[in-house]
Amino acid sequence: MGPDSSQDAQTVSQVGEFGLIDRVTSGRQQSPGTLIGPGDDAAVLAAPDGRVVATTDVLVEQVHFRFDWSTPRQVGRKAVAVNLSDIAAMGAVPTGLLVGLGCSQDTPTEVVDELSAGMWEEAQQVGIGLVGGDMVSATALVISVTALGDLQGRPPVTRSGARPGDVVAVAGRLGWAAAGLAVLGRGFRSPVAVVGAQRVPEPPYAAGPLAAEAGATSMVDISDGLVADLGHVATASGVAVDIRNELLVVPQRLSEVASALGADARHWVLTGGEDQALAATFPPDVALPEGWRAVGVTAEGQGVTVDGAAYEGTSGWEHWR
Repeated sequence: MGPDSSQDAQTVSQVGEFGLIDRVTSGRQQSPGTLIGPGDDAAVLAAPDGRVVATTDVLVEQVHFRFDWSTPRQVGRKAVAVNLSDIAAMGAVPTGLLVGLGCSQDTPTEVVDELSAGMWEEAQQVGIGLVGGDMVSATALVISVTALGDLQGRPPVTRSGARPGDVVAVAGRLGWAAAGLAVLGRGFRSPVAVVGAQRVPEPPYAAGPLAAEAGATSMVDISDGLVADLGHVATASGVAVDIRNELLVVPQRLSEVASALGADARHWVLTGGEDQALAATFPPDVALPEGWRAVGVTAEGQGVTVDGAAYEGTSGWEHWR
């Protein structure tokens, strides 16, 4: 958007709602599937599959992000990433984003510029754009993102399809964002790799459709933690899930950070969710697609265990707890 220095000093109340919308949307390129983009009463997207996958996440300042820990651009990227990972978890590909923004009247326009720049940056990674949304006055900065997706003729991969005997596998990083949160919580800003993982996740977007094509029986976005989110699969599918410690990868970098903080790196891997990885179940005779690695098995029964025993400690993030 490239606002000049005089614009940087402005607040959203000085620019106004429509001026702010123009700053967020002007000069941006939409995907070919966007038939009508921002500027009308609603957007129109092509839906060649005949079905639309939709998901929404809301991020609230001081609950999901802090500007003393992350830049507005990083927050914008994260707000989009957490939604696109949900689309991938259904086995779909993203087609567009709707964004709602609430902020106080004295919010600098530079903050909104950088938030939107981050959103567009993450959206462009999968070839889509912001097709519409809304901006309102609010006492706290709140970002609501709705992501839309296309199944490309495949059935959706839900949480309820796992069967006893399936292989449990994951794609993406586990534990890095949790390690970054622990580092930031201690007042540090390094190591950069783990702090960066907390600020901006790197979901394995392509892994979702690949899993669907390979015959995944169930899939879930790991937003609350591996144990917690596999618990959703276990409940929805009516199976037991056992995570095998020997199959879990605990990166050396996480072990080093945990040792320095007096923490447990394996706990981060089992319960950290903000890396936005994916977990899925596959029939035992299916070769796992590229980017997927086995971490356990399903069986008759219920609940999630680690090496056959209930996991001791908090299993993952929960609101209002």
